[in-house]
Amino acid sequence: MTSIMLSKELTAPLDRVWDIVGDLDREPGFWHGAKSIRNISKKGNTIERDVVIAFRNSVCREIVQLDPKKRIKTEILSGPIKGIKTVTLISIDSSATSIKVNWDIELSGFYKFLSGMVKKHIHKGTEDALERISKKLAQNQ
Repeated sequence: MTSIMLSKELTAPLDRVWDIVGDLDREPGFWHGAKSIRNISKKGNTIERDVVIAFRNSVCREIVQLDPKKRIKTEILSGPIKGIKTVTLISIDSSATSIKVNWDIELSGFYKFLSGMVKKHIHKGTEDALERISKKLAQNQ
């Protein structure tokens, strides 16, 4: 199991941060590892979807649980990556929010042999996504 944990303090209130990260259809604009998303079903705050990822255009089946303005838990059920990605939001004060991203994943098949490279790629992709989210918030102030 591979764990990756990153966080960033954003200069924006919780509601504005949630408007961006809670809009799951916009994920490929921030998370470039996700090339496209096809929602299969939605029941309340639970979404089942297929995500085409940057690794050889592989498809991951995911179940996403939204806990509005608090957390997004993505369970990756199948594909080259399996496990959980959790995005947690914590209000620091009325003008700042902390965003924490935790990956607990396992690579399958051929990708097990590339685990070091894939871990670096996911780490960098997460850093870049947090920076893109921060820039989007700054543009909308």
